[in-house]
Amino acid sequence: MRVLLAGGGSAGHTSPLIATADALRREVPDVEITCLGTERGLETRVVPAAGYELRLIPPVPMPRRPSADLLRVPDRLWSAVAATRRLFARVRPDVVAGFGGYVSTPAYLVARRHRVPLVIHEGNALPGLANRLGARLGARVVATSFPDTPLPRATFVGLPIRRAISTLDRAELRALARAHFGLEPDLPTLLVTGGSQGARRINETVSAVADVLSDAGVQVLHVVGPRGEATAATPTGSVPPYVVVPYVDRMELAYAAADAMVGRAGASSVTEAAVVGLPAVLVPLPIGNGEQALNARSLVDVGGAVLVADADFEPGWAAEQLPALVTDSARLQRMSAAATSLFPRDADEILAALIIAAGRR
Repeated sequence: MRVLLAGGGSAGHTSPLIATADALRREVPDVEITCLGTERGLETRVVPAAGYELRLIPPVPMPRRPSADLLRVPDRLWSAVAATRRLFARVRPDVVAGFGGYVSTPAYLVARRHRVPLVIHEGNALPGLANRLGARLGARVVATSFPDTPLPRATFVGLPIRRAISTLDRAELRALARAHFGLEPDLPTLLVTGGSQGARRINETVSAVADVLSDAGVQVLHVVGPRGEATAATPTGSVPPYVVVPYVDRMELAYAAADAMVGRAGASSVTEAAVVGLPAVLVPLPIGNGEQALNARSLVDVGGAVLVADADFEPGWAAEQLPALVTDSARLQRMSAAATSLFPRDADEILAALIIAAGRR
């Protein structure tokens, strides 16, 4: 079986793509997987690193508001579609699975023209333009990460995540994880992360209250992002430690080390926090279509997370709320229990099975 997986631009597209590719390989060991991306996205690094072939086409960014760039979209789209047609002729996929983003629209259009079965997966609670188009082009399967995502014929399957996270036992791995990051073994621990690129608001706010967290006996693992920074008031080597790292390539260890986390509300962050039972303070990105706030809503509604608007996530709020949360073990246990049954842990296998079935028809 030959499968073309389309998705790129950010970890929100590439992470479920790679998790699904891994599941496809487990189910059909001789499957031929080709991934489609653009040179602008994170996929140029993470897809080859995961062991998958990546082919690139020209990007087709869609302006969010009227501008001169909007006039260039037809020419860019034609160029991307032409490149995708050439790729189809070489790869001859039995099925196309798309995860949204700039790269998916040409793949959906060419799949329709060549009558190749199409499966789409929407990561966010509010679907993007590419997947809205894919669903209307007659995709055989429209899979979603969240219930009630407004797409025709949608089936809620959850978000494909890496097996190292979906099978994680935080308690079993806690001692190893804390030692890995240079944390104390028995102190309340807060994980702070702004996603794959970091988040300035989160970085600045939490580092500003480092002394308050330290006085409360809370240690911090702060993932600032590749170009982010955090200037904590506590000196290096202090106890409780405040550990700052630019990037973590084994997030399962970061989750295992933590008692609670602060992060954005991308689909991966919300789903992974819920699946591993990690209580979360979610600070949705204030740009876009409001999809991150919608992503967070189901987890907040069951009591597994606290939602804070970006504008409200300031040092005064953090100093009052974060130490109280991280040191309240009974509240953390209630939040963890509420979260763990919200999303399927095996969405990667469910989606892979749907892709295989579509490709064999």
